[in-house]
Amino acid sequence: MEERRYRSASGAPLWLRCRQHSASCRELAVRCPRLQLRSLSAVTSAVWLAAYGLFVLCQNSMVLSAAIFLTLIGLIIYLHFVKIDQESLLVIGSLGIQVTSSYASGKESTTFIEMSQVKDVVINEAIHMSSQPRLDCLIEVYKSCHEILDQRKAASQSDGVK
Repeated sequence: MEERRYRSASGAPLWLRCRQHSASCRELAVRCPRLQLRSLSAVTSAVWLAAYGLFVLCQNSMVLSAAIFLTLIGLIIYLHFVKIDQESLLVIGSLGIQVTSSYASGKESTTFIEMSQVKDVVINEAIHMSSQPRLDCLIEVYKSCHEILDQRKAASQSDGVK
Protein backbone atom coordinates (compact mmCIF):
# COMPACT_ATOMS: atom_id res chain seq x y z
CA MET A 1 0.00 0.00 0.00
CA GLU A 2 1.32 3.38 -1.01
CA GLU A 3 0.02 6.73 0.22
CA ARG A 4 1.01 10.06 -1.34
CA ARG A 5 0.19 13.57 -0.29
CA TYR A 6 -1.40 16.00 -2.74
CA ARG A 7 -3.34 19.27 -2.56
CA SER A 8 -6.92 20.11 -3.45
CA ALA A 9 -7.87 22.98 -5.75
CA SER A 10 -8.29 25.16 -2.66
CA GLY A 11 -4.86 24.17 -1.29
CA ALA A 12 -6.09 21.80 1.43
CA PRO A 13 -4.06 18.61 1.90
CA LEU A 14 -5.30 15.35 0.33
CA TRP A 15 -3.92 11.84 0.52
CA LEU A 16 -4.06 9.32 -2.33
CA ARG A 17 -3.79 5.71 -1.22
CA CYS A 18 -3.08 3.11 -3.92
CA ARG A 19 -3.58 -0.51 -2.99
CA GLN A 20 -2.74 -3.25 -5.52
CA HIS A 21 -4.81 -6.34 -4.60
CA SER A 22 -3.73 -8.30 -7.68
CA ALA A 23 -2.48 -7.64 -11.22
CA SER A 24 -6.01 -6.83 -12.38
CA CYS A 25 -7.44 -5.32 -9.19
CA ARG A 26 -6.49 -1.93 -7.76
CA GLU A 27 -8.08 0.37 -5.20
CA LEU A 28 -7.48 4.12 -5.25
CA ALA A 29 -8.75 6.25 -2.38
CA VAL A 30 -8.59 10.04 -2.03
CA ARG A 31 -8.87 11.05 1.61
CA CYS A 32 -9.68 14.60 2.76
CA PRO A 33 -8.91 16.12 6.14
CA ARG A 34 -11.58 15.68 8.78
CA LEU A 35 -13.96 18.49 9.64
CA GLN A 36 -12.12 21.10 11.70
CA LEU A 37 -13.76 22.11 14.98
CA ARG A 38 -12.29 25.60 14.54
CA SER A 39 -14.13 26.28 11.27
CA LEU A 40 -17.35 24.74 12.57
CA SER A 41 -17.18 26.91 15.70
CA ALA A 42 -16.50 30.05 13.64
CA VAL A 43 -19.54 29.52 11.38
CA THR A 44 -21.81 28.65 14.31
CA SER A 45 -20.65 31.68 16.28
CA ALA A 46 -21.16 34.01 13.31
CA VAL A 47 -24.73 32.77 12.76
CA TRP A 48 -25.60 32.99 16.44
CA LEU A 49 -24.07 36.48 16.82
CA ALA A 50 -26.06 37.71 13.83
CA ALA A 51 -29.20 36.19 15.35
CA TYR A 52 -28.47 37.83 18.69
CA GLY A 53 -28.03 41.18 16.90
CA LEU A 54 -31.43 40.74 15.26
CA PHE A 55 -32.92 39.75 18.61
CA VAL A 56 -31.61 42.95 20.21
CA LEU A 57 -33.15 45.01 17.39
CA CYS A 58 -36.57 43.38 17.26
CA GLN A 59 -36.86 41.85 20.78
CA ASN A 60 -38.34 38.64 19.35
CA SER A 61 -37.07 35.41 20.92
CA MET A 62 -38.23 33.50 17.84
CA VAL A 63 -35.12 34.84 16.04
CA LEU A 64 -32.81 33.03 18.48
CA SER A 65 -34.82 29.81 18.27
CA ALA A 66 -34.79 29.94 14.47
CA ALA A 67 -31.01 30.53 14.43
CA ILE A 68 -30.36 27.52 16.65
CA PHE A 69 -32.74 25.33 14.64
CA LEU A 70 -31.32 26.41 11.26
CA THR A 71 -27.74 25.93 12.46
CA LEU A 72 -28.45 22.38 13.62
CA ILE A 73 -30.37 21.46 10.46
CA GLY A 74 -27.64 23.02 8.31
CA LEU A 75 -24.95 21.06 10.15
CA ILE A 76 -26.81 17.77 9.71
CA ILE A 77 -27.31 18.43 5.99
CA TYR A 78 -23.65 19.44 5.57
CA LEU A 79 -22.31 16.33 7.33
CA HIS A 80 -24.71 13.92 5.64
CA PHE A 81 -24.80 15.22 2.06
CA VAL A 82 -21.85 17.58 1.44
CA LYS A 83 -18.70 16.89 3.51
CA ILE A 84 -16.94 13.90 1.99
CA ASP A 85 -14.11 12.34 3.98
CA GLN A 86 -13.00 9.79 1.39
CA GLU A 87 -13.70 8.81 -2.20
CA SER A 88 -12.49 5.49 -3.52
CA LEU A 89 -12.32 3.77 -6.86
CA LEU A 90 -12.02 -0.03 -6.95
CA VAL A 91 -11.09 -1.27 -10.41
CA ILE A 92 -11.42 -5.00 -11.00
CA GLY A 93 -10.41 -5.79 -14.57
CA SER A 94 -12.68 -8.80 -15.01
CA LEU A 95 -15.69 -7.50 -13.10
CA GLY A 96 -16.12 -3.73 -13.07
CA ILE A 97 -15.51 -0.42 -11.32
CA GLN A 98 -16.91 0.54 -7.95
CA VAL A 99 -17.03 4.21 -6.88
CA THR A 100 -17.61 4.88 -3.16
CA SER A 101 -18.01 8.20 -1.34
CA SER A 102 -17.78 8.22 2.46
CA TYR A 103 -19.42 11.24 4.12
CA ALA A 104 -18.51 12.85 7.46
CA SER A 105 -21.75 11.54 9.01
CA GLY A 106 -20.71 7.96 8.25
CA LYS A 107 -23.03 7.56 5.27
CA GLU A 108 -21.56 5.80 2.24
CA SER A 109 -22.72 6.06 -1.34
CA THR A 110 -21.60 3.29 -3.71
CA THR A 111 -22.03 2.91 -7.46
CA PHE A 112 -20.96 -0.16 -9.42
CA ILE A 113 -20.38 -0.17 -13.17
CA GLU A 114 -20.01 -3.53 -14.93
CA MET A 115 -16.89 -3.84 -17.04
CA SER A 116 -19.00 -4.66 -20.11
CA GLN A 117 -20.45 -1.13 -19.79
CA VAL A 118 -17.03 0.55 -19.52
CA LYS A 119 -15.55 1.88 -22.73
CA ASP A 120 -13.03 4.24 -21.14
CA VAL A 121 -12.38 6.04 -17.85
CA VAL A 122 -12.87 9.78 -17.61
CA ILE A 123 -12.14 11.56 -14.34
CA ASN A 124 -14.75 14.27 -13.93
CA GLU A 125 -13.86 16.02 -10.69
CA ALA A 126 -16.92 18.28 -10.89
CA ILE A 127 -19.24 15.32 -10.39
CA HIS A 128 -17.46 12.49 -8.61
CA MET A 129 -14.27 13.90 -7.15
CA SER A 130 -15.86 16.26 -4.62
CA SER A 131 -12.55 16.59 -2.81
CA GLN A 132 -11.36 18.57 -5.88
CA PRO A 133 -7.83 17.17 -6.20
CA ARG A 134 -5.38 19.00 -8.42
CA LEU A 135 -4.31 17.72 -11.81
CA ASP A 136 -1.25 15.78 -10.56
CA CYS A 137 -3.45 13.59 -8.34
CA LEU A 138 -6.06 13.11 -11.10
CA ILE A 139 -3.36 12.02 -13.54
CA GLU A 140 -2.18 9.39 -11.06
CA VAL A 141 -5.73 8.01 -10.70
CA TYR A 142 -6.27 8.09 -14.47
CA LYS A 143 -3.02 6.26 -15.27
CA SER A 144 -3.69 3.63 -12.64
CA CYS A 145 -7.17 2.93 -14.02
CA HIS A 146 -5.89 2.74 -17.57
CA GLU A 147 -3.17 0.22 -16.65
CA ILE A 148 -5.87 -2.26 -15.65
CA LEU A 149 -8.14 -1.41 -18.59
CA ASP A 150 -5.24 -1.80 -21.00
CA GLN A 151 -4.43 -5.22 -19.48
CA ARG A 152 -8.06 -6.23 -19.96
CA LYS A 153 -8.09 -5.05 -23.60
CA ALA A 154 -4.82 -6.85 -24.34
CA ALA A 155 -6.14 -10.07 -22.76
CA SER A 156 -9.42 -9.89 -24.73
CA GLN A 157 -7.53 -9.25 -27.99
CA SER A 158 -5.20 -12.20 -27.39
CA ASP A 159 -8.24 -14.41 -26.64
CA GLY A 160 -9.81 -13.29 -29.92
CA VAL A 161 -6.62 -14.19 -31.84
CA LYS A 162 -6.51 -17.75 -30.48
